[in-house]
Amino acid sequence: MASLDDLKKRIASVKSTQKITKAMKMVAAAKLRRAQESAEKGRPYSQKMNNVILNLSSGISDKENAPKLLSGTGNDKVHLCVVMTSDRGLCGGFNSNIIKKAKSYFSKILEEGKDLKIITVGSKGNDQLKRVYGDKIIENISFKDSKNANYFDADKVGKIVIEKFQAGEFDVCTIFYNQFKNVITQIPQAQQIIPLNNEDDENGSDESYEFEPDEDEILSNLLPKNISTQIFKAMLENSASEQGSRMSAMDNATRNAGEMVDKLTIEYIRSRQAAITKELIEIISGAESL
Repeated sequence: MASLDDLKKRIASVKSTQKITKAMKMVAAAKLRRAQESAEKGRPYSQKMNNVILNLSSGISDKENAPKLLSGTGNDKVHLCVVMTSDRGLCGGFNSNIIKKAKSYFSKILEEGKDLKIITVGSKGNDQLKRVYGDKIIENISFKDSKNANYFDADKVGKIVIEKFQAGEFDVCTIFYNQFKNVITQIPQAQQIIPLNNEDDENGSDESYEFEPDEDEILSNLLPKNISTQIFKAMLENSASEQGSRMSAMDNATRNAGEMVDKLTIEYIRSRQAAITKELIEIISGAESL
């Protein structure tokens, strides 16, 4: 049985941890509001950009000479996977859920005999993947110094992806991230961004657009921007999902710490009562012997 001093130290330590987790929960809750608003505002823009591009692509007469970012290389041999996680921990299953989704996709690609290349965005994803897929990771990008998800960081990743595509380093590119639903639920996503996948267009692209100049010239400008836009959307979704997951994890940790304090306090009181009873028995025994 632990001594009274040890129990007092453990109670004080758990209470100190409880204060930290409670503070982290409050900080995550404040950040979540802003991140959720940004994610919700970014969804219509990214969806509309996809719709416009799909609408323009339907008007291209010469499909064989369509931009490669839209039509692809014609092969499906080399897959580039951009796994987007956080740079910080203590956010529950946020990172592990993305990694689980990505690993399932990796296994499928490798079983089909295709080549796999990985770009990790966020140190936590890199730490988990390098143990098994270290030889597949071609680049690790971290935005630890960025306070919030922003388009400049997304454009940096987008330009790296486009440069590698134009250099012929891969045929298909897929990004992995968590879509924010609510504080408790974040849904892991695998979205193909090169070539543009018509199946990802949930709302359809039935609108009719009048445009000039021709489709090819517009698409040559829009397609690279769409890559960065889809990555930015994923970053916004990840940001909201990370804060939601952290808020939930810290709330659970705070409750668990409270329960542990209660148990340790009961144990301390029982130990103290046992020590007092023992001392009384020794005093009474000593008085009777006299």
